[in-house]
Amino acid sequence: MGAIEKQRNILDFTLSSLGRRKGKNIALVVVYTFVIFLLASVLFFTHSLKKEAFLILQDAPEMTVQRLLAGRQDLIPTHYIDTIRQIRGVQSVAPRLWGYYYDAMSGANYTLMVNAELNDRAGEIIIGNGVSMRSMSGKRNQALRRNDIIPFKTYDGSVLTLKVRGLLPFASELVTADLILVSEADFRKLFSIANDQATDLVLNVRNAKELSTIAAKITQIHPDTRPILREEILRTYDAVFDWRGGVIFMVLSGVFFAFIILAWDKATGLSAEEKREIGILKAIGWETSDILLMKFWEGSAVSMAAFFMGIFLAYLHIFLASSILFEPVLKGWSVLYPSFRLTPYISVYHIATLFFLTVIPYTVVTIVPSWRSATIDPDSVMRM
Repeated sequence: MGAIEKQRNILDFTLSSLGRRKGKNIALVVVYTFVIFLLASVLFFTHSLKKEAFLILQDAPEMTVQRLLAGRQDLIPTHYIDTIRQIRGVQSVAPRLWGYYYDAMSGANYTLMVNAELNDRAGEIIIGNGVSMRSMSGKRNQALRRNDIIPFKTYDGSVLTLKVRGLLPFASELVTADLILVSEADFRKLFSIANDQATDLVLNVRNAKELSTIAAKITQIHPDTRPILREEILRTYDAVFDWRGGVIFMVLSGVFFAFIILAWDKATGLSAEEKREIGILKAIGWETSDILLMKFWEGSAVSMAAFFMGIFLAYLHIFLASSILFEPVLKGWSVLYPSFRLTPYISVYHIATLFFLTVIPYTVVTIVPSWRSATIDPDSVMRM
């Protein structure tokens, strides 16, 4: 019980000591919290976007086959399907039609994709929420609704009018904000694409371990093609988000170095008031270990308070406030901007890394100068 009572008394004194220097400690906690808030926001946002992309791409085709012309993607002949289907291990091959349409009225690029359900309903389209808000019908400050008519200028110069059949669900806006689903006939008429051509081919295979082998056989049969595996797309997204997160970290490096300077200033010495306080404690019987323990609790209180507040504010910023500070850099830019809330994905590894990079160093540097003052004669300390 004596040891517990001793610890309780040290904690009581630590809290009262923090209260006596209230202004200084509050300013320190604010700066400390702000640094952790910025770093945690980047970690949360980058990790959540990578997880979101991973979940979305799980439904992507196992392999996509594109045709290249002069190093750029070109339309692929649909007769390639017959030869690719004959490759052992290929389960299915299907053509896919998609492309981009620039709307001069809204200044936005839309993604158009053929949907099989609309093939029997030529003249109708299904649009994303971003397309609805960016009115293409000429109505100012008014969102598109069901049965509204949208004019499209085809590649042969004529005008194709399509009717809005419905809107894509808001929950999918991350990938459908700029999406317009059309029938195959309307798509081919809009872009003047022949019936024996497609944008690319999508494949499913019986054994995922054979994907690389099948891709090699496709390029051998059709040297002008480029097979793209789903795993390659996932790795690309990981690299892109890691790079963008690194850009933000570089921008924040000035703030982080300012925090390091603050911590170093804390480590180089105590104020005259703090040294006098340590001398008084030594004079009334406190041991050096007791003083170090008090400073440990003092540094832990400040760092832990800042850490948890910074993590909490970062959580609110990313998952409730739509990451308003970082989204232009980490999401990219576009005239049509997807409005969505990320599903919270928090990595224990990232939290632990942030903890050891911010909390542990600060707690340690608060003990070092206290140990120096606690090991000298208390009379000389109090006369400083």
